[in-house]
Amino acid sequence: MNTRSLLEQAYRAALEAASPAQLLAPHLKGEKPDFILAFGKAALPMARAALAAYPGVETLVIAPSGTENLELPAEATLMLSSHPVPDASSAAAAEAALERLGALKEGQHALVLVSGGGSALMAAPDGVTLEQKQALTRELLRAGADIGEINTVRKHLSRSKGGRLAAATRAKVTALLISDVVGDDPSVIASGPTVPDITTFAQALAVLDRYTIAAPEVRVHFQAGADGKVPETPDNLPHVTNTIIGSNRHLLEAAQRYLEGQGVRAVILSDSFEGEASELAKAHAAIARSVQQFGNPVAAPVVLLSGGEATVTLRGDGVGGRNLEFALALLLALGEDGFYALSAGSDGVDGSSPAAGSFLTPDSFLRARAAGLDGRDSLERNDSGSFFTALNDTLITGPSGHNLNDLRLIAVGLPGN
Repeated sequence: MNTRSLLEQAYRAALEAASPAQLLAPHLKGEKPDFILAFGKAALPMARAALAAYPGVETLVIAPSGTENLELPAEATLMLSSHPVPDASSAAAAEAALERLGALKEGQHALVLVSGGGSALMAAPDGVTLEQKQALTRELLRAGADIGEINTVRKHLSRSKGGRLAAATRAKVTALLISDVVGDDPSVIASGPTVPDITTFAQALAVLDRYTIAAPEVRVHFQAGADGKVPETPDNLPHVTNTIIGSNRHLLEAAQRYLEGQGVRAVILSDSFEGEASELAKAHAAIARSVQQFGNPVAAPVVLLSGGEATVTLRGDGVGGRNLEFALALLLALGEDGFYALSAGSDGVDGSSPAAGSFLTPDSFLRARAAGLDGRDSLERNDSGSFFTALNDTLITGPSGHNLNDLRLIAVGLPGN
């Protein structure tokens, strides 16, 4: 197996080993629930696993539009909605979830299956219109706000986020969460619809100030909350149990096990990398060069694994996402001293690109030059997707039904074959 194929197989093997069904299995041995709600990018496989354990339970599944393999048992209702920017389908999905949970009685039990992407997929605007919330979400994404900042804002513009979904029912709630955020804070995953919230209207207002976003209608609502005229999100939900069952660490460890099973040493650098994709790429290039030249912090041959979530500040209108932008910035940082590498999102879709991510090969820089591609210009225009498509180096998987954040693999000192 050549090194490029090895990295792809490690990615695919990690997705299989850390699949929602595998992660859920140990947690589906308790009492049969009266209702199941699954939402997020992994909603479909999570719901299927739960219904296999608890057949016949009434179930609502809220998944991204375009999700494939839609087959579900008859007792399940499927609603498809929009991501990353909510639309009318997102509002309808949130209303359905609030209504179904609100109909449960004290003494009943709801199983809630949460995965990343749920913030946009289930939106119940509060204090603003859906259109105003859409515009604000776009502004925050373009400004490069991180997921914690975005969710602080979202929680205070919603009747479902920041614990408000769980507050809508008197039933006991068992929430099982798959984390797509650095640090695995349950209050950040999908904006914490089942988790007590300690963020405030004042903090949400500070996010707008930080990125100089006007949003006058939003500011009026946030100021009213900061002045005590609008109730804060609930900070205590005694009828709810939240358990994280999967995270980026699971994905990295699964990739590591696969590579070591192939006789290849693999080292996890961290599952907590954050920051601008281009800056993270420079740091990874420095580590890879240090491994190659000095055997520090680990000797080659080795595959370096890392996770976490990069951010991208949009300056242009190109096609791409954080993994493709990381790969392009890594290529530029390495220059002609290239390595085999793969940067890909576990959800199978990277930003505005149809690709999960992209490969690098030791000759990527030279191939790009021969093709007349200007990597720096592509990076400036946030057009990494077009760049790697021209090189035939994108990884196309389609939506994976996972959401365990990103996986980066850099092979140092391995033969190319």
